[in-house]
Amino acid sequence: MQKLLLAVDRASTILGQTFSWLIMALTLMISWEVFSRYVLDHPHPWAFDVMIMLYGSVFMLAGAYTLSKNGHVRGDVLYGFFPPRLQAGLDLALYLLFFIPGVFALAWAGYNFAAESWMINEHSNITADGPPVYPFKMVLPVAGAFLLVQGVVEIIRCVICLQTGEWPKRAEDVEEVDVAKLKEMVHVKDEDIAGLSAFVVNNKENQK
Repeated sequence: MQKLLLAVDRASTILGQTFSWLIMALTLMISWEVFSRYVLDHPHPWAFDVMIMLYGSVFMLAGAYTLSKNGHVRGDVLYGFFPPRLQAGLDLALYLLFFIPGVFALAWAGYNFAAESWMINEHSNITADGPPVYPFKMVLPVAGAFLLVQGVVEIIRCVICLQTGEWPKRAEDVEEVDVAKLKEMVHVKDEDIAGLSAFVVNNKENQK
């Protein structure tokens, strides 16, 4: 079971990391459009639409990746102080009541929007020569499907935690600095930090 969970995590990670390169494309495009508009005096009317589509694609397709890393923002500041089983129970209830119905609706509605957009060869109507919209609308069902699969994996993790009292391990990825691990890597102890702090304080007092 753990191998299956990690396999889905890796798929979500590959998806998120692959489409994260759109940020580079978006940055280059914005830079070129600013240069073209203000230096060459040659703006492109379709540029704003394409920028929105690129940013929206990154935002949507990174959802499953962020969920696989447990990186979404939590609104409850007390959550981190709860024992694992209580955390799992709360997460499970929220996944079943809100997450799964909402994401399923996103994937289903997104599929209908994308299918209709393909059939009518939809283009943006903000400008006279707007870019095609149907590739961007295809992102909705794809992102919704990956997010739904990752949500099922998170539900399984909640069930496992309720049974064992511990959260299953996740695939390793780039994380924020762990102070404890950093101390261990550089072989620094709390006593050394305390002694250095006392030395600094005494040195300042002597200077006064």
